[in-house]
Amino acid sequence: MRVSVDRDRCCSSGMCVTNVPEVFDQDDDDSLVRLRQTTFRPDQFDDLRLAAQLCPGGAITVVEDEPAAAEQAGAQPV
Repeated sequence: MRVSVDRDRCCSSGMCVTNVPEVFDQDDDDSLVRLRQTTFRPDQFDDLRLAAQLCPGGAITVVEDEPAAAEQAGAQPV
């Protein structure tokens, strides 16, 4: 999973920080969103998706990783 923030769209509501404080922070100077980490654990994925959905400015983008090659090819378990 990849997460990016668009500081130009951020309206400083702090919803991201409230929901996922280990990942998001607000800049001390302008209160705009910033990422605290760039790699994410699977247990954070649902919270990251929620933060993106709740962001009133639409400043958070979550990009899901591509499924494994075997899943894409339709491989059946043995």
